[in-house]
Amino acid sequence: MKAIIYEQFRGTLSIQNVNDPKPKPHGVVVKVAAAGLCRSDWHGWMGHDPDIKLPHVPGHEMTGIIEELGKEVKLFKKGDRVTVPFVCGCGSCPQCSSGNHQVCDQQSQPGFTHWGSFAEYVALDYADTNLVKLPEQIDDITASILGCRFITSFRAVVDQGKVEKGQFVAVHGCGGVGLSAIMIANALGAQVVAIDINEDTLCLAKELGAAITINAKSNEVIPSIQSVTMGGAHVSIDALGSQDTCFNSISSLRKRGRHIQVGLMTGDHQHPKIPMDQVLAKELEIVGSHGMQAFRYPKMLKMITDGILKPQRLIEKTMSLEDAISALPSMNKFEHSGALVINSF
Repeated sequence: MKAIIYEQFRGTLSIQNVNDPKPKPHGVVVKVAAAGLCRSDWHGWMGHDPDIKLPHVPGHEMTGIIEELGKEVKLFKKGDRVTVPFVCGCGSCPQCSSGNHQVCDQQSQPGFTHWGSFAEYVALDYADTNLVKLPEQIDDITASILGCRFITSFRAVVDQGKVEKGQFVAVHGCGGVGLSAIMIANALGAQVVAIDINEDTLCLAKELGAAITINAKSNEVIPSIQSVTMGGAHVSIDALGSQDTCFNSISSLRKRGRHIQVGLMTGDHQHPKIPMDQVLAKELEIVGSHGMQAFRYPKMLKMITDGILKPQRLIEKTMSLEDAISALPSMNKFEHSGALVINSF
């Protein structure tokens, strides 16, 4: 098969012909129809993920058709059209037994723990636990951006944030995760405040449901949020993952507010300053959110098929596997407001 490969972190990406993957007894091989290009892929290429062994094929968001089945797979068949969350659970560890596959003790992640979806075929483990059949109404390109940014935002807003109608929700960073969170929170009836440094991105945030936008380059973020929300956000989401956005998110909450950390904290940003005096005095909650379980997909998919959520509006551009060679190293430049999708292999 053809696949994008890098042999050194921050090194050259190339398309190579490599052996097709084989399914494990509990797994499948999927013929990739479309694959989302995400900033997490950039983090992997940079060397920020210790699970990656070189040489490596990136890519963790996808949709496709099951090509081969392991002998232990019971719930799926060859030809099924499927997607998968970027965190795949083993189905049997204590975390999975409690329903928390997103923090599985033996989790596998395509594009990180093993070769990913920037290829004609990808192997996926523990198929019966992790695969999700797709309704016909959702096309391949739209489905390909659900597996990381959209499900992560859905769980952050719905399950971890517990957002309710009428609440003020602040979203710090309007990349793929942030824009998804804005759309989802707006669909739940929240009043969304979008914060970013790019005016074009803030315009898109408004189109997707933000009631208020704040440009962090030209405004003091914390007092601005406290002013427009009349005392602070009920729920605040750091969708970027930086020292500044994390601090601002927590500091701009109202009493008993909830901060959701979604953006990856890497490099110098791993241990941010936290206003613990405010956490104590205001009884604030700090909550992490990491992916979403496959069994939680049906509620989200129904909202999509019912037209309540429209993730297709997040898609900016489709491209070939060859185009992705130059697009991946540039992900940290934030040159694109919407999602990029590989749909030509």
